[in-house]
Amino acid sequence: MGLEDEKMGGEASGETSDRENRLSRMNSESSLSPAEDDEDDEDRKPELGPMIALKEQLEKDKDDESLRRWKEQLLGVVDFEDVGETPDPVVKILHLTVRSPDRDEMVLTIPDDGVPNPKGPWFTIKEGSKYTLVFNFRVTNNIVSGLRYNNTVWKTGVKVDSTKAMLGTFSPQAEPYQHVMPEETTPSGIFARGSYSARTKFIDDDNKCYLEINYTFDIRKNWQ
Repeated sequence: MGLEDEKMGGEASGETSDRENRLSRMNSESSLSPAEDDEDDEDRKPELGPMIALKEQLEKDKDDESLRRWKEQLLGVVDFEDVGETPDPVVKILHLTVRSPDRDEMVLTIPDDGVPNPKGPWFTIKEGSKYTLVFNFRVTNNIVSGLRYNNTVWKTGVKVDSTKAMLGTFSPQAEPYQHVMPEETTPSGIFARGSYSARTKFIDDDNKCYLEINYTFDIRKNWQ
């Protein structure tokens, strides 16, 4: 929403340079750099090596004890029940939560059709209130590299905010991940109140979009 002003390392040695090549997709430059504008995200696709199924990566050099330990350190705990034979990661955004010290949490479930409440605002938030966005999502099948959140907000057709945040690189696991955004404050005053439209996207280093939702929300004088 964002209306305020606008897991992985390796050793620096000759031995690990070859290892990093084998798992090159796990830590691309773009996954460690700030996201660019939405328009640039659409047009510029980073050059990455070929996707390899995670199961195939884990089975490579399985007799090399040193390499096995390095992969475990790099990947963390991988649930093999969630590892597929195909190379494409699957990311499912389960829900978004709006936390504010002034009221109970608002848990916003993502509808299957990706269209939250087409007949009205998805949620209402009080002007001048502090809030935090929390994303809950699940990763299966393969590692997702450079997952990021892009959000654009308009009021009466004029863009008033654009927020971009890098969430990180995640391995498949049974338990959902949770990402907590920095605290923000809604604007206040008569001109801040009213209805807003927004577009939220979750994309990765390949510019693969896992969720795109368009919705409206209101800023009011009081919570509703």
